[in-house]
Amino acid sequence: MAETATPDAAPADAAPSFSPLYQQIKALLLRSLQAGEWKPGESIPSEHDLAARFRVSQGTVRKAIDELATENLLVRRQGKGTFVATHGEQKIQYRFLRLKADDGAAAPLQRRLLDCRRLRAPADVARVLDLKSGDAAVQVRRLLLAGERPVVLDDLWLPGGLFKGLTAERMSAWRGPMYQMFESEFGVRMIRAEEKLRAVAAGPEEAALLAVPPGAPLLSVERVAYTYGDRAVEVRRGLYETGAHHYRNELA
Repeated sequence: MAETATPDAAPADAAPSFSPLYQQIKALLLRSLQAGEWKPGESIPSEHDLAARFRVSQGTVRKAIDELATENLLVRRQGKGTFVATHGEQKIQYRFLRLKADDGAAAPLQRRLLDCRRLRAPADVARVLDLKSGDAAVQVRRLLLAGERPVVLDDLWLPGGLFKGLTAERMSAWRGPMYQMFESEFGVRMIRAEEKLRAVAAGPEEAALLAVPPGAPLLSVERVAYTYGDRAVEVRRGLYETGAHHYRNELA
């Protein structure tokens, strides 16, 4: 007899019958992650326990977990188990930052916070973040520097309701990756992002901040980051000075 997933306390439509069984289990695991049943950095139940919970084979559970690990949502640790991925993980924390030094240097970029304030979201940002007219957003502006050289000017927009209490003082005091702060302090985990790139000329303000002449060529990177349920939770507009760096991506 074929396996049938029977999750505890799951709605009848949680696992569509036309999906491969491991995809049904993957969807149920995602639901538990979204609900906060297992927090970033915490271990999830063993494959044996999950197989018993969903009444499927361990192989089916393993295949679902393998996909979630490939998507950087879970992390396997030899001899320890499987854990919810966190942006504090070395291989994950900079996976959305594609800027590389031309000389191959791997030194992380330094941050300089310029501003953090709450204000009404501009119409285009509100539309992407699914905010109502007049809803508050948090705008963060910062520089990323290679040594003393500024290479990225970032403007971030975040939903005000999800990031209550985010201040310049709080951001300046944080020493880890910014996305790790978002997940540990505010319970918002960025799991994927979409980007658009184009070449632009530096305006006077941007040129001064990036220490380049007005009109100098810059790479504009517009990113929307999503959390569970494909909910947009960040709009980021970055200007990259690529005199000694390049934007690197791997195409599979």
